[in-house]
Amino acid sequence: MQEFWSLAFKVTPAVLIPRPETEGIVEAFLRLNRSPEPVVLDIGTGSGCLAVAVAREVPGARVHASDVSKEALRVARDNALAHGVAARIRFAAGDLLLPHRGTGLEGAVDFILSNPPYLSDDDLTRSPPEVRNFEPRAALAAGPDGLVCHRRLAREAGAFLKTGGHLIAEIGLGQEAALRDLYAGQDRLQVVAIEPDLAGIPRVAIIMARS
Repeated sequence: MQEFWSLAFKVTPAVLIPRPETEGIVEAFLRLNRSPEPVVLDIGTGSGCLAVAVAREVPGARVHASDVSKEALRVARDNALAHGVAARIRFAAGDLLLPHRGTGLEGAVDFILSNPPYLSDDDLTRSPPEVRNFEPRAALAAGPDGLVCHRRLAREAGAFLKTGGHLIAEIGLGQEAALRDLYAGQDRLQVVAIEPDLAGIPRVAIIMARS
């Protein structure tokens, strides 16, 4: 078990171990949310820590959580059941935003939350053995520069977010400038903040959808 947002989460080798810096995504969501019933996508849910925390904090939230790993989804469902929110989270198997297409969510989403893979391949080889050998590579590494998943989120998120909706995503060390450039190239998306974690490292990117 691993604590996240003062809740205990089951973890297995199929999921990333929830980390304290990821709580910044929940904090940003709670600060920005103005709706009693926000529509929320949790992309790459893993253990389900973000989806469960949001469902617990905002009982009216309509949460849709997805992961490419069916094994991870089983863990996420178990965690949702353990915390009494399974009935309020729709789980779907698929890669990033793909499983949500054609479900009526395009243009209807208030928040997209994601802790995507963002280590470069080289970063992963230099990571501690307990990370490199025991956590799923697919949840950690995203190509030579670690931005493969962020590029896809940048291309695809605008189709789902309402005007004024937000993508809130975790980023890696040294990626702030590249992320700002990446999202500056998108018609509907604008970086409004990149917030630091407790160590002062830029960690949580907040991107807003424009009209």
